[in-house]
Amino acid sequence: MENTDEASAAREAIALWVEELKHHLEIDEVPIDVDAILKLAGEAAHTVVRPAAPVTTFITGYVAGLAQASGQAGYEEATRAATEVAQELLDRRSHAVG
Repeated sequence: MENTDEASAAREAIALWVEELKHHLEIDEVPIDVDAILKLAGEAAHTVVRPAAPVTTFITGYVAGLAQASGQAGYEEATRAATEVAQELLDRRSHAVG
């Protein structure tokens, strides 16, 4: 039961942090898919090395932001495309190792 409570507390802490951070960065309206970000980070950490998790999510988000800002794609499309590229590379690496 304690693991469920810990997981629930962690999810709540992340949700509160994301809302606070978005507010201070003045992007309150931007939807953030925390589960997708954590999934990508987890796969990068397990496929490459742990420090690859934040680096992967940062670069993916940065590229998505550039695509959106330049008019190449809307928010959802840019985010999905950047995530797909990262996921494809992680899948290739995973299959090459295992």
